[in-house]
Amino acid sequence: MSPRHLRLLAPAAAVAAVAALSLVPTATALTHASQDRSTAASTRPTPCAKPTEQEPDSSQKYELTSGDLERSYVLRLPEGYERRADWPLIVAYHGRGSTGVEVEGYSELSDLPAVVAYPDGAIGTGSGYRKAWQGAPYEAPGVDDVAFTSDLLAAIEADHCIDTTRVYATGKSNGAGLAALLACRLPGTFAAVAPVAPALYPGTRTGCAEAPPTPILEIHGVADATIPYAGDADRDLPAIPEWVQGWADHNGCTASATRTNRDVETTRWSGCDQGAEVQHVAVDGGGHVWPGGDIYSGGGHVTHTIESATVIWDFFSRHRLTSEG
Repeated sequence: MSPRHLRLLAPAAAVAAVAALSLVPTATALTHASQDRSTAASTRPTPCAKPTEQEPDSSQKYELTSGDLERSYVLRLPEGYERRADWPLIVAYHGRGSTGVEVEGYSELSDLPAVVAYPDGAIGTGSGYRKAWQGAPYEAPGVDDVAFTSDLLAAIEADHCIDTTRVYATGKSNGAGLAALLACRLPGTFAAVAPVAPALYPGTRTGCAEAPPTPILEIHGVADATIPYAGDADRDLPAIPEWVQGWADHNGCTASATRTNRDVETTRWSGCDQGAEVQHVAVDGGGHVWPGGDIYSGGGHVTHTIESATVIWDFFSRHRLTSEG
């Protein structure tokens, strides 16, 4: 081969050599790759280590004894439950005369990435053989649903993979009134509470003045004929805007903003102590219903501008318990 050919081939050989070297991982590249794998491993969810006979993506009825009474609840485990050890838990309380099964049917809460409990109330007083919750004038005499809730949470958390910093309460009507009461009577238990069309009798407001700041979301139909939006003096039910504003003041909120989307007006209070924001969703023309539901949940107009389960989950997802409260 001539010297001229050698001179022409030399640059090409050098390029090939450099290219070959570039394919060999350096110590820095190997270190970064190792760190990436380590980070991925550390962020990968820990599998649930508490065995249960209940299948993921299913609902099952359970019983427990609380206050010498046999109580029942439906528990929903989400899809993929066995692959995580830190599931949030939502407790959803039915209205007077309803059941946990019915709430699961119309609320769509079981579609959320959370464990959901649907407890049943005890038979209350008044007309009919209807289940009810503590805090209302028709509550079951001598039944402590605050204590039952503590027993319920203890039973679920003992046998299931629950993140106790992300436990939430919601409900409708009489059950929503109990959810509001729990924010006051079980401080440090629920990271946020979301009552829907709550029946806020005086019994649901006991202990609230001394309660720590708690994130509250309230959803209500302005045309609710059962629990009037403007309140009912004869039953000592407060006007809903005043009750929500009371929580905003209690939580030390300093600012509010309102947004309207068709028939839904949403007000958010911010700058609250310990991040305990307050949110109110008013449905113009809405009845005593679970907004967005496709199954009957009560009388009156049902809006589909929002889905209550989606609004509630968005609110809950922003809050968890901390060492501050």
